[in-house]
Order: sequence, then C-alpha cells, then structure tokens
Amino acid sequence: MTKRIIVDPITRIEGHLRIEVEVDEKNVIKDAWSSITLWRGIETILKGRDPRDAGLIVQRFCGVCTYVHYEASILACEDAFGIKPPPNARIARNLISSSQYLTDHVMHFYHLHGLDWVDIVSALKADPKKAVDMARGYSDNPYNCSATHYKAVQDRITKFVKSGRLGPFANAYWGNPSYKLPPEANLIILSHYLDALQVSKVGAQMMAILGGKNPHPQSLVVGGITSGMDLFDADRLGQYLFRFKELRNFIETAYIPDVLLAATYYKNEGLQGIGGGVKNYLSYGGFPLDDDWHQTLFPRGVVRNRDLSKPLELDEKKITEEATHAWYKDKEPQHPYTGTTEPDYTGYDKNGNLKGDEKYSWCKAPRYDNLPHEVGPLARMVVAYAQGHKEIKPLIDSTLKAAGLPATVLFSTLGRTAARALETKFIADHTEEWVNELIGNIKKGDTRTWTRCDVPGKPAQGRGMTEPPRGALGHWIKIENGVIANYQAVVPSTWNCSPRDKAGLRGPYEESLIGTKLANVDQPLEIIRTIHSFDPCMACAVHIIDPKTNEIKKFKVA
Repeated sequence: MTKRIIVDPITRIEGHLRIEVEVDEKNVIKDAWSSITLWRGIETILKGRDPRDAGLIVQRFCGVCTYVHYEASILACEDAFGIKPPPNARIARNLISSSQYLTDHVMHFYHLHGLDWVDIVSALKADPKKAVDMARGYSDNPYNCSATHYKAVQDRITKFVKSGRLGPFANAYWGNPSYKLPPEANLIILSHYLDALQVSKVGAQMMAILGGKNPHPQSLVVGGITSGMDLFDADRLGQYLFRFKELRNFIETAYIPDVLLAATYYKNEGLQGIGGGVKNYLSYGGFPLDDDWHQTLFPRGVVRNRDLSKPLELDEKKITEEATHAWYKDKEPQHPYTGTTEPDYTGYDKNGNLKGDEKYSWCKAPRYDNLPHEVGPLARMVVAYAQGHKEIKPLIDSTLKAAGLPATVLFSTLGRTAARALETKFIADHTEEWVNELIGNIKKGDTRTWTRCDVPGKPAQGRGMTEPPRGALGHWIKIENGVIANYQAVVPSTWNCSPRDKAGLRGPYEESLIGTKLANVDQPLEIIRTIHSFDPCMACAVHIIDPKTNEIKKFKVA
C-alpha cells in the first residue's frame, strides 16, 4: 500500500518547485515526480530583436543567476559572429564569475541548505566551551571561534524563540530523527550561518567592482567588456583583492571545516548512497585559461554509469530537449538550435495530483545521448576526477583520505554538498592568479578590452556553453536578417529538475529520491535535504508570461 506525499512549494530555493513522492508501508520512497509550476517564455520575447541586446534581457531569467546568463548569451553571439574577446576581457569575466561562485556556494551551504543538516533548537543546548574544542578539531584557526561568541549566538537565537518571531528559522522540523549533529556542532555551523550574512555581502561587492553592479551586472558586450577604467585602476583591483581575501578566509576557516564536521556525523548516509540519483554526469567546461577555450579550469566531458575509469568526450550534437511529460508541444527530441517553446498545459488530475503518466511540469527534459545527466558541482568534480585532473583529483583524494571515506561516497547528497565546498576552495586558489595575469598584461602594455564586431549580414548561429555555479549552462542563438530568429537556453536546473522522458527515465531530482526512507512522513526533511543539495533555481528554468499580451502574471499565495 503506497501513500502520496506532496511538498509544495519547496522553500529556500529560487522559484516554484513541487515534489510528489509515493512511499511504501515502511516510508521508503518508491516513485517521485518533480514539477516546475510556472511557465517560461523569454525565448519567445527575444525573437526579432538585435542579438547584441539578448545578454541584458536573458539575465532577467533570475535575480540570483544573473551574470551567468549574461555571459552565456554574449558567448553565443561571439560564436555566431566569429569573434573572440581580447585576453583582458577573458580575465575580467573569470574574475566576475569567481565572485559569483564564491558568494553563491557560501550562501547555498548556510542559508539555503544548512538548515537541512543543522538543528537550531539543539544548538541552544550546546556547551560553548565544548563547541570551541570541537571547532579546533577541524581547523587550526576556526572562524570567529570563542566561548563568548558562541554564547552570544545562543542568546541571540533564544531571544528569537521567546519573541515568537523566528524568521528564517520558523516552520522547520526541529527535533526530527534525521538530524545527526550533536548540539555543539549545530552551534558552530549556526554561528557561521549568521557570519555568512555579512560575508555574502562582501562577495556581491566583488562582482560590482568589475560588473558595474549586483545583481544584474552590465559590463559585458559582444566582443569584450566595458569596465576598462576599473580594470586598469590599481585602487579598484586592490578593493577586489581585499574583499576576495576576506571571503577566502571564511571559506578556509568556516565553510570547509563545517562541511567536514557535518560529514563526520552524516557519513553513513554518504556510504549508503542516499540521494545519489542518476549515474551520469556532464560538464561543459568553465573558466577559460586561454582565448580559444582549449584549456578551462573545469574540464569538459561526460561520465556515464559512475564509471570513473572511462571518461568520455562531450559531443554537442547529442544534446536534446523533449516535452513528452512537459507542458509544451513538440514531444520529439530537439537540438536547442531548432528547439521550440510553445505551451500545452493539461493541468492536474481530479485529486489535485500531478498526472505522472502524462504531462506534469513546465520543465522540459534535456538529454545527452538519450540519457538524463546530472550537472553542477558534483558533475564537475566527477568529470575532473575521472580525467585525472592534476589538481582536482589530489584535492578530492586527500579529503577522502582525511575523512576515511571511499570515492563512492561522492555519489550521494552528502557527496554533492562536499563537492560544492571543494570546488569553492579550488576556485579561490586560482582567483588571485587571474588578477596577477591581468597585471602582467597591463605591464606589457596590453590594454585591449574589446574586439570590434558587427551583426552578421547573412544567416548565422552560435552557442555559449559554460559552467556557472549550478552546472552546465548553454544558450543557442540563430540569426537571420540581422535579428534573432530562434533562441533557446538549457539551464542547469532544467537538466536536474527534468521530468521523465519518452522512455520513462526519471530526471536527476526524481531519481535521487528513490529508495530514501523518511523518518516521519509528516516532516519530509530527507526530501528537502536532497533536493536542496542540487541548489534548485526554478526561475532560471521557467518563467511565466502571457503569450498573447506579454504581460507578467501576478499571484497571491494565501
């Protein structure tokens, strides 16, 4: 006898996501459906516009993942125009991307995902002195660590509790058996949750220095960047580096130790592979290290069926989207160059449940070589590990050795969370190198920031494929008569939130929940923990707009 459980909306994400699962008599999930409940229409809006305007428009997909769509669109145009930006523009883009990565990952662990691991009420029972000893076991110089500070954190949260105004800590599942951390560990990570609020602001300032502002930076153009005055100003670069070092210190003395601390108590879930999902991983490659993208900080490639001994090359022609179970027309698989975005909404069943055997989501089903693939930090780390990356493989191996865990632990919710932390450190280790590379160019007299270009007079097409924090992002553009004839974006959350395809294969969110046992069906903490580990961004994957009037719709949720 199965029971249907609905979690709608999933909170602490960007956008609207509904998860439905069926559990058996032992509360084990036997089937799952993920549904994005708002429609996307920006691709339609772009038709007929100057392709150089697309970047500023598509970054409005979302209020979080702004820069990444901006950059992917610019890359697509540059590919179609047949041009490449000068080295200084490439470096500046890497520096802006770095600020987004470092800020996003810190914010994700503490403010979006942290409360899935940390029991706030338990933290109030902790002994601050014991918490200090515990923190020093994971870092030589733990961030903001003292018994006085930990006691102040407890007092601050206690006031919240007594006032009844819990804010972000309200409506949680405190005391759920799936929380594993002891009180002192909960207190340490809770204290860093509060610290990260300030640290995240520093990361946003880093982006604004070279991007013009945050969110929605405005310093990219087809062919390069417009922020040359800031790029060649020693004071502005100094401001960037000053903030970067503050953020890197938090990453090394709080974020990484906290993830290792959590892994100590949740390692059995990792060993059991809870939240593993589909067994295929894909990366487009990100952070170009040369002007032709021949070398990238994150490598490009595919790993199939978790076989780390046989990494595969990526073939762009094998990327498709289909809508068998999505609320769109044109069910057959389409390559993004020829993709369509025409709504075909069929609603819910008479009981208000998703029609799992029919269409049930505004999210299409991206496939690579006809198979679902996970994208994101774990995918990037797995692809790099399988390729024997000279820096990433030793980083992962040393971390696994220190934790006494096998590589198979990566294929889990815990592994996905740890992979995000490790790549944050990896990016931080390279960011200062890009600043020095830029300074070296300036000293040599190279101050170029833009390559002159014009919209092609003949039909052209191009794609921008890169790796933002949430995973593989691709924008595909077709140009005719000097304007956009077709535009498609396949974003990370579309890959991961994918519904079933015509073969009945579940997408990564759905597959990751199968086999998970709920401690309490009325408190689906385990579902939320695994879904949050992907860092969902439904706003990127879908948008609602009336196709007849182009008016954005407003909703009031009671």
